[in-house]
This record gives sequence, structure tokens and C-alpha cells, in this order.
Amino acid sequence: MGQWFVCRGHDEMPRWREAFPDAERLDPSLARTRVQAGDRVWVMASLEQWPALVTALSRRGAILSVLSYRPESREAFLALSAGARGYAHALSTPELLRQLETVVTHQGIWVWPELMSQVVGGAFRALGGEAGLEQGVLAELTDRERDVALAVAEGLSNKAVAGRLAITERTVKAHLGAVFRKLGIRDRMQLVLKLSRQEQDVL
Repeated sequence: MGQWFVCRGHDEMPRWREAFPDAERLDPSLARTRVQAGDRVWVMASLEQWPALVTALSRRGAILSVLSYRPESREAFLALSAGARGYAHALSTPELLRQLETVVTHQGIWVWPELMSQVVGGAFRALGGEAGLEQGVLAELTDRERDVALAVAEGLSNKAVAGRLAITERTVKAHLGAVFRKLGIRDRMQLVLKLSRQEQDVL
């Protein structure tokens, strides 16, 4: 498996290079021909038409992550929609970049915590919100687990869910853990996809 950093010449990333010393830089014009299935690919969001490139490489079976100098929730959702499994600040520490790589290589989705709730809520709304819910999935949950699952899908943090439902954050975590186990999922984004009948198409 190769590890590629797709960028223009001015995007030298010392921290990325420190995290992955054996990886290679790749010009976007060559990415579509050089990248193979299973390769781990990092794409700069500063490139023109980067979403199309991410989609094309994802369809070839590459494992994509997008790096941005100005990360924000709308761009993160665009990256995930295009097929990326990770989205992070371009100046992230080497330790964080290695953590991201571990998560996405094992089929997880990685967006740092400050954005995850916003991304999840945006995805839920984009997929129809409560109007697009898969009622059969909700039937597997207890009433309280259902309340927690829907609040999380709306984009609320554990603290906000606790405030809305008048329970402790610890209780929210316990209910959320039960929801993940019952539905066979690993994270909040998968919860949204499961609730919206999209998991087979996206994961």
C-alpha cells in the first residue's frame, strides 16, 4: 500500500512529513493514474476541484483524508460526501495525523471533536432529518435510547443531550454505547446513516 500526499509544490507539510516519513508527494495531475486500491491518500482542500479528485480516488478503492488550512463544518461534510474518511487541519500534529490514519484505515470516520457534532447534524438534515427516519431501526431501541440517538443525530454534544433530557453526561454515554451496540455501528456519523437508511450506500 502506498501513502501519498496530493498537493501543489507550495504545500510542503513538515508535520505531515514527520508523521509519515516514507510517504511521497504527488501532483494532482498524476494522482488518478498513480493511486491504487488500498493506498492511503491525503488531499489538500486548497486544490482546485478537490472534491472531484477525492470522489475519483475513493471509487478506485483508495483510503482518503482531506487536509484544510481553514477547516469548517460545511467543507468537512463535502469531504465526507465525496468519499473521504478523514478531515483535519493541515497543521495538525504528527500524533493526531497518525491517529487519524489508524481510524480511517480501520474503516472509521475521523473528524476532530469540535466539528463532529456540527458535521453529524448537517448530515442528518441533508438526509431528510426526522422526516427521513428509518422507523424499524428506532424500534430496536428503548425510549430513552431513542431520545439520545435522535438528539445526537441532530448534532448535539453529549453535554447538550444531557441538558435537554435532564440526565447526566455519564448516562448519555451509557445510552449511546447501548445504541451503538444494538445497531452494530461505531460512531455518530454511522448512526445518522443508519437512521436515514443510507448505511449500505455510504459505508
